[in-house]
Amino acid sequence: MDTLVNLDSEIALRIIRAQEMIIGPLAWDEAQKVSGFHLDQNKKEASFDGDAKEVLSRLVVQYEHLFGRVSDEVCKDAVRDILAEMPDSDVPDILK
Repeated sequence: MDTLVNLDSEIALRIIRAQEMIIGPLAWDEAQKVSGFHLDQNKKEASFDGDAKEVLSRLVVQYEHLFGRVSDEVCKDAVRDILAEMPDSDVPDILK
């Protein structure tokens, strides 16, 4: 399960970095607003309260509120290689 937690953290961080390329530092501010999601001070680790799949979905939706459905594709592209190696049941529906 530790591996899955690390993958979830990596997925979240890649999504944030991809969004940062588009909207700048606002990407980190928006991520902090997501319920159940926590970033460390150095923004190098993410942790989740509850189901990581649900929290990751909320993260994607948070960006979608900023600039629409195109943000979903940015998120998917950022983590496509990781998701390809994960069991489908562990991948949030919004990222499929």
